Amino acid sequence: MLSANIKIPTFVGTNSNMKKKVVICNSEDILLQAVAAMQEKKAKEIVSLDLTEVQDAVTDHFLICHATSKAQVNAVYDYVVEIVTKNCGEHPYHREGYENSEWILIDYVDVVVHIFLEETRNFYNIESLWADAKFKHYVSDE
Repeated sequence: MLSANIKIPTFVGTNSNMKKKVVICNSEDILLQAVAAMQEKKAKEIVSLDLTEVQDAVTDHFLICHATSKAQVNAVYDYVVEIVTKNCGEHPYHREGYENSEWILIDYVDVVVHIFLEETRNFYNIESLWADAKFKHYVSDE
């Protein structure tokens, strides 16, 4: 079950075939849905980096977490994609790293999700590369 404090976006209309409801989500909605999915799958040290005020940033938000096994990395990835697709109607623009499950990247354009194996996260320490970003830590399975 998703965290109670996560608002699921409302449906705002239908497509031209009048068969499927269309959802409009902004980057904050996508970010919060991904956080909820990470929390559900017991991801660790969930942190978002707000890059909107960082000059020449490649995206608006990074969302970073880690897991303790490759199986858990894959489970977090699968659930993030499932929940964001279900609740926001957004599919990843690009994905990388599923094959080795040490660092999986999910690109939603304005939100880029990084799911690491714990050792890989410690090695790359990408949070330190964006030290001028605004950090927000989320409740996670510690």
